[in-house]
Amino acid sequence: MRPSILDPLFAAVTTLEGVGPKVAGLFQTLLVRPGETVRVRDLLFHLPTGLIDRRKRAEIATAPEGSIVTLTVRIDRHQAPGRAQRSAPYRVFAQDETGEIALTYFRAQSGWMEKLLPVGETMIVSGKVEWFNGRPSMVHPDFVAPLAEAETLSLVEPIYPMTAGLSGKVLRKAIAQALKRLPTLGEWIEPGVAARQSFSSLTESLKRLHDPADAVDLDPEGAAMRRLAYDEFLASQLALALSRQNMRAVRGRVMRGTGGFSNKLRAALPFRLTEAQETAIAEIAADMAAEDRMLRLLQGDVGAGKTVVALMAMAIAAESGAQSALLAPTEILARQHYDGLSKLCDAAGLSITLLTGRDTGRVRTEKLAALAEGRTDIIIGTHALFQEGVEYRDLGLVIVDEQHRFGVHQRLSLTRKGRASDLLVMTATPIPRTLVLSAFGDMDVSRLSGKPAGRKPITTVAVPMERLGAIVERAGQAIAAGDRIYWVCPLVEESEKSDLMAAEERCRQLREVFGDAVGLVHGRMSGEEKDAAMADFKAGRTRLVVATTVIEVGVDVPDASIIVIEHAERFGLSQLHQLRGRVGRGEKASSCVLLYRAPLGETAAARLAVMRETEDGFRIAEEDLKLRGEGDLLGTQQSGMPFFRIAKMEHHMDLMEIARDDARLVLAKDPELKSERGEALRALLYLFGKDEAVRLLRSG
Repeated sequence: MRPSILDPLFAAVTTLEGVGPKVAGLFQTLLVRPGETVRVRDLLFHLPTGLIDRRKRAEIATAPEGSIVTLTVRIDRHQAPGRAQRSAPYRVFAQDETGEIALTYFRAQSGWMEKLLPVGETMIVSGKVEWFNGRPSMVHPDFVAPLAEAETLSLVEPIYPMTAGLSGKVLRKAIAQALKRLPTLGEWIEPGVAARQSFSSLTESLKRLHDPADAVDLDPEGAAMRRLAYDEFLASQLALALSRQNMRAVRGRVMRGTGGFSNKLRAALPFRLTEAQETAIAEIAADMAAEDRMLRLLQGDVGAGKTVVALMAMAIAAESGAQSALLAPTEILARQHYDGLSKLCDAAGLSITLLTGRDTGRVRTEKLAALAEGRTDIIIGTHALFQEGVEYRDLGLVIVDEQHRFGVHQRLSLTRKGRASDLLVMTATPIPRTLVLSAFGDMDVSRLSGKPAGRKPITTVAVPMERLGAIVERAGQAIAAGDRIYWVCPLVEESEKSDLMAAEERCRQLREVFGDAVGLVHGRMSGEEKDAAMADFKAGRTRLVVATTVIEVGVDVPDASIIVIEHAERFGLSQLHQLRGRVGRGEKASSCVLLYRAPLGETAAARLAVMRETEDGFRIAEEDLKLRGEGDLLGTQQSGMPFFRIAKMEHHMDLMEIARDDARLVLAKDPELKSERGEALRALLYLFGKDEAVRLLRSG
């Protein structure tokens, strides 16, 4: 049950004076996502982004064009439009010691205007000044008051993000009412944290932000904004910690390796494991041997050797009699994992099966029977592995590959097929540390830094589109020398909305030069067509493959040594890095050509510069966060990444870690949130929309 103290904040906005269905509809558009109910609380968390300071006075003669200024003027005369000039504006002429200005109103009534701006009165007027033929004018001043009265009014006005049809006055009035409804809530921030960060109470912080005395009050790094960012992080981290506590409440199983399969695997590997891989394997083995369920994220840059680490974990599971499932995001990747691991599994004596949507009839029945009877140690597939009808004899380990597209709840549902299965999530998308905490705060993290031995550096160059002819010529020389080339385009087909060269069109042009040596792969092809095109490329039947970003994740063709990325300025840094990781996997020196359309914007130029400077995915991810902010980094909406309304990673990163530690500490002392602070934290979870997490509390 939501604490009753929060009821005034969860009331519909239509309970506020002046908010009817029409205004409520505008608030719906402005404040919440489609389908969500807009409440009084949403107004409180709609924070200003700037302010207008009317305390700074200007003079008419020196008022800058197009700027909002505040003038002290004496009203001279009114000029109403004649009856024949209905559409003409109503003008009021006013002056100060430096000159005269026309205050211009459209469709104004004389009686109302004479009351608003009485002749002979000294007034404060504020608005945007426009100059016409050397004469200043202010159209519809947005603030008018007699001089004596103005001294008692607030001359500092917050500016809010708006939506079409909504007036600032209506929004400010609604927010002022919402602030009056704010109850006195218990403090959920640990006193030591509040003191060190100079946080005032939630009520004081909200009042300061909605009624700023100065621009400094709205500074993202000021105490009021940081307090609210911390509240939002704490709610998010507490929700993750509760999900972790809930998952671990079901005792895990102890899986200890005997070395039976893993020693044979090591002997079959054509290379030595890196130090980072050995560390990760040791961390995973320790988790699997513990009674708590494993919840671990394995982060590794493109080509850092995560799959081998995963295979060692699956060998440990098999040694203790349990099965493992490896879940890949696409069929191409599932097939590739299967192809890559089969030889090693054969050498170690592990049985491995690939299950995809294409398996039908007797083949599918046999695979499912082998799984249910325990004749299969390792099964690889897409999310179809968790559909009804797929039964395991004893699923002990679930490995999810490349799933930053999964949220917390999907992660939990994956392990329900087994008896308290351990969970290992792998990602080749280097995620900055702060975002790892925000999306995977419920998990322990292993990081594979560096690349496996033998990987060659990739030379990266940025080339303007004008030099396309020279790139095609260079591609011809490379094909003649036996190289394979990826050519990446951002779209599938030419569209009226876009000036981008599409994959199909580029493929046609390149075929005119290189004939059948050119293949094509894009997202609208069927699985069979994509597989066939990639098989041709892998086998060397085609030498150059034109592709959309379907090749971004995990596709492995060791002989490919050149990648050309068209319109590189349109891609994010992390995506460029993922694409570049398709080459540099074999013996040959590799190169990446970033083709861009000039002139480059500042952000695009910075992105391409970072790509030329470094291949370190983690540094690239940090730079990407600075350039784009967290919302776009992984595509928040589709990624299962949390959506922060107030907190901004670029300003508030340092608070995330404090919030994570605090959330874990609180639950260690008070797992059911029953203490006085625990009750306050329950209110915090509701306030920030983390109701799901409250349901995970065993006490309801």
